[in-house]
Amino acid sequence: MNIAIPVQEDTPASLAEISGNIGTLSTRLAVTGNEIREAQRVRYKVFCEEMSARKNPARFLTRREKDAHDKVCDHLLVIDKPVGSVSRIVGTQRFFVKSALEKKPPFYSQPEFDLEALAEKFPQQRFMELGRSCILPAYREKRTMELMWHGTWAYALKQKADVMVGCASFQANNFEKIGPGLGFLGEHALCQPEWDTPALGRNAVPLRQFTMGEVTQKRALASLPPLIKGYLRLGAKFASHAVPDPDFGTIDILVVLPVSAINPRYVNYYGADASRHRGLANPD
Repeated sequence: MNIAIPVQEDTPASLAEISGNIGTLSTRLAVTGNEIREAQRVRYKVFCEEMSARKNPARFLTRREKDAHDKVCDHLLVIDKPVGSVSRIVGTQRFFVKSALEKKPPFYSQPEFDLEALAEKFPQQRFMELGRSCILPAYREKRTMELMWHGTWAYALKQKADVMVGCASFQANNFEKIGPGLGFLGEHALCQPEWDTPALGRNAVPLRQFTMGEVTQKRALASLPPLIKGYLRLGAKFASHAVPDPDFGTIDILVVLPVSAINPRYVNYYGADASRHRGLANPD
């Protein structure tokens, strides 16, 4: 059952800035603790109930997928509000921005990939870590994804981010099942050596170890998860290793996307100032 999470209606209007809207959907940052908790419930529905994340006691009892980084991240919301109806969160993603010169907690993905070392190689650049991207099944369509990317781009501009990074996942618990997809990435989409990032997670495997075998390049590309294909279209590259994440039942790879390398087609589409979908949400 696809049950969306209602949005609290006491959000201060001056803080709930709309980054963009398409029809009844809008996107903005969460500005209250209640909204963050509701985003965590969406994550629980997707990662724990639909997918394979472990339902540890904290998750099971609260029906929220949460961790310590939630307190230091900003949370993007995609909200559906049909005319005359209650607003509901239908998608979310979180952002963490830092440079090597800033005294902040480590990147969330640090246990798997040494992002701290990568940031130290480029101390003047601001790194924007993306994570916990999810959309409820009934809303997995072009409009929702477009707003998610629009909100991401608007946030990157506002934060003056230089590099986007973050884990992207295959919903798999063994490498054999996703070998052709990993082989495609290892052959066509590895980042330059200066952007490569050492894998710290246990049982990390080099992408170049895999091949597409008898699968055609077109079929190998088609086998990739939609989010990874979206990153490829944007111009992203990937670090050289894949790492199993038993807590989420996934195999993770690291996305590396300098803002300067974003495909100009998408910058032009969303606007150099992220203005394409900017506006007020539909009134009641």
